[in-house]
Amino acid sequence: MRVHQHRPVKGRVKMVSVKREGGRWFLVLACDQVPAQPLEPTGRVAGIDMGVASFLTTSEGEHVDNPRFLARSAHKLALAQRNLSAFPQRVKAHKRTRKHRAAQARVNSFHAKVRRQRLDHHHKVALDLIRSFEAIAHERLNIAGMTRKPAPKTDPEQRGVFLANNAAAKAGLNKSIQDAGWGVFLGILAHKAESAGRELIPVDARNTSRTCPRQSCGHTSANNRPAQEKFRCLQCGYTEHADRVGAVNVGIRAGLVLPVL
Repeated sequence: MRVHQHRPVKGRVKMVSVKREGGRWFLVLACDQVPAQPLEPTGRVAGIDMGVASFLTTSEGEHVDNPRFLARSAHKLALAQRNLSAFPQRVKAHKRTRKHRAAQARVNSFHAKVRRQRLDHHHKVALDLIRSFEAIAHERLNIAGMTRKPAPKTDPEQRGVFLANNAAAKAGLNKSIQDAGWGVFLGILAHKAESAGRELIPVDARNTSRTCPRQSCGHTSANNRPAQEKFRCLQCGYTEHADRVGAVNVGIRAGLVLPVL
């Protein structure tokens, strides 16, 4: 079997698997005893806050744009899916017509492209963080819970009637979270941190963007965040971008020594 090897194999190969994405085949090697490649010390540490408006924000105030790969391909993907829906759905692959197979392949290719774009972005952002910081703190996110559909609300005064539960808005947020791919990114970040000898610290995510990060204050209130990007402490008047406040608080909870605000 001829393969295009994009990088040398390191460590001892434990498992070999073959997978197919669209019309492409991939050979995946799982290895252990992979030698670590420690990076030089930088003297810098950071907390990061995962988001949707920005993919992530560091405690130093750097915002990484969210490319929204799925959203950018949504129109073309919808057209491809509409074309596919014109064919019978419960037909075995070997009985499909040439046009049916082509329509399915086009939909698959869009999804595969989005996955590749997202993975490429994740690897580049993670590598930049690992090269820049010796220790990185991040939120311990329950992504499955965050993307769960809201429970229906029954009207106590009218039997069989349901109240508004913001399901449409929640569905849009869920799609944005899944498009960002936080879970995959944090897995990649953990792998790169281990290989480079960096420290990765998960912390409790609750109220990180609602708590004043000033050592002399620490006031926590939902009203401290009047808008998506705005933080203003009702007690001491401190103002900052809400995502940076979240990143700073993540770093503080991890015990990192950050610049005094």
